[in-house]
Amino acid sequence: MRAVVIDQPGGPEVLEVREVPDPVPAAGEVVITTVAAGINRADLSQRQGFYPPPAGAPPYPGLECSGHITAIGAGVTGWQLGDETCALLAGGGYAEKVAVPAGQLLPIPAGVSVQDAAALPEVCCTVHSNIVGYGRLAPGETLLIHGGASGIGTMAIQIGRALGARVACTAGSARKLARCRELGAELTINYREQDFAEAVLEFTGGQGADVILDIMAAAYLPRNVAALATGGRLIVIGMQGGMHGELDLGQLMRKRATVQGSTLRSRPLADKAAIVAAVADHLWPLVSAGQIKPVIQTVLPLAQAAEAHRLMDGSEHVGKILLATAAGG
Repeated sequence: MRAVVIDQPGGPEVLEVREVPDPVPAAGEVVITTVAAGINRADLSQRQGFYPPPAGAPPYPGLECSGHITAIGAGVTGWQLGDETCALLAGGGYAEKVAVPAGQLLPIPAGVSVQDAAALPEVCCTVHSNIVGYGRLAPGETLLIHGGASGIGTMAIQIGRALGARVACTAGSARKLARCRELGAELTINYREQDFAEAVLEFTGGQGADVILDIMAAAYLPRNVAALATGGRLIVIGMQGGMHGELDLGQLMRKRATVQGSTLRSRPLADKAAIVAAVADHLWPLVSAGQIKPVIQTVLPLAQAAEAHRLMDGSEHVGKILLATAAGG
């Protein structure tokens, strides 16, 4: 099969499509012949040498894919050869085939093409496990999303609205903010021009956000805590703004608020299977009903993986960037 190989860390130019051995399913796994793979910012970190795949994962980047099952390992039930599926991966999505634990498979939702379904697993599992699992987001609460125009952000806006929350988000341009409003954000904040903490406090009549989904970490930590409501939950899922920040513990205590760090890729298989099952139970009906939709900026062939990374590096996209991984892609 063909896969995107990284021989040494570096810029997008280090991504090389090469013939590699086909995967063989272990017990409890299936092999997916892929149609498409989603690009995630974690893939850029892996390419740069900062985020190696966990032990036992394929060395190729790619945390989600879609396609059809072409091999089944021992002990797998509920899936058949030829079934269409999308999957949460620990790695290996930038390839024509990938082996994946059966617990991380999802059916293709009604009304979504097999290709477009590659945009769903990572963002849906990340958003649901964090704003519902850790965040306990309730109807009527306020959800603040940083990076509202990203793949995570565009999905979080839709899920927050579907759960009955009031949604606020940040983004860096008028075009992105307009798209966020189209997806259901009530308050959109240009982080280049506005103080998001002040904007959220004004929007909520001084109460603050009940849940904040944050990709920036250190750079936003003081203002995130300032923007939290009493009993608020700050969930940090990215570190684009650095790893080390100053935390006002007194303010945190007065607000009886919490700061939660979260990752997905390195979790045990049982945890991932539980997250995938929750997404299938709670989000897939909303996707099938058209209430939640994948937001896709562009689809590029596998041979243009470097260009896909350049697009994500440029941060001008809205939603997801996909690679078409099928033969000839």
